[in-house]
Amino acid sequence: MTSDRVVQVAVSRGVATLTLDSPDNRNALSRALRGQLRDALADALADDAVRVIVLDHTGRVFCSGMDLAEAAGGGAQDQGVREFPDLLESIWTSPKPVVAVVRGPARAGGVGLLAACDVVVAAESATFAFSEVRLGLVPAVISAVVLPRMVPHVAHRLMLTGKVFDAVAAADGGLVDLVVPDADVDAELRAQVIELTAGAPTALAETKRLLRARTTDLGFDDLLELSARFFASDEGQEGIASFREKRPARWVPVAD
Repeated sequence: MTSDRVVQVAVSRGVATLTLDSPDNRNALSRALRGQLRDALADALADDAVRVIVLDHTGRVFCSGMDLAEAAGGGAQDQGVREFPDLLESIWTSPKPVVAVVRGPARAGGVGLLAACDVVVAAESATFAFSEVRLGLVPAVISAVVLPRMVPHVAHRLMLTGKVFDAVAAADGGLVDLVVPDADVDAELRAQVIELTAGAPTALAETKRLLRARTTDLGFDDLLELSARFFASDEGQEGIASFREKRPARWVPVAD
């Protein structure tokens, strides 16, 4: 592993482990992280020796979502969400199974990242939130991968409130597949990899294609445009500023 990278790659026994390694900014989806993760995914998909892809992380946080420092200022065309749909689609359509390992908090775009995976293993201590609306944003792009996973009325409530929910609630709502004690995460990951590699590679690829062969009312291009527009909007910029300045956004009612 090299210290100048924010996505570390290790390939062993048919498993490519892609590790988000930017703990100083809570593994936020910065330009560097998105670019390196995209390239690492492409390499893993092109490697015939790789049977399963694992998305892991260092530090306390799985992924805090888009890098709000990069998203502050600029118009819709400048926002960091521009490359995100391609990244989600690469995971979503990967012919090789992708397993997410969530050992800590996942927020906003970070939830989208894990939702695009085939199997999500979460530690009991992990927490989740669709925090976009509290920042004046819309969970548009991630909806393409989140909504097929989740129980509709649960997604409705959690996306509208932006509240934090735990791993058990995430599993009950369909976002997470397996919740295990923190100490057992690695063992469960190994068990899932063994199960997935028991399948024939071509059969797995075709089965995944079959499972993903569904249409949505809005394509990624439409969702991207909606997301980028809100990142650049007055509300979006106020939400980002309030988050960075650790103060309530101006639309939050003042307590009596």
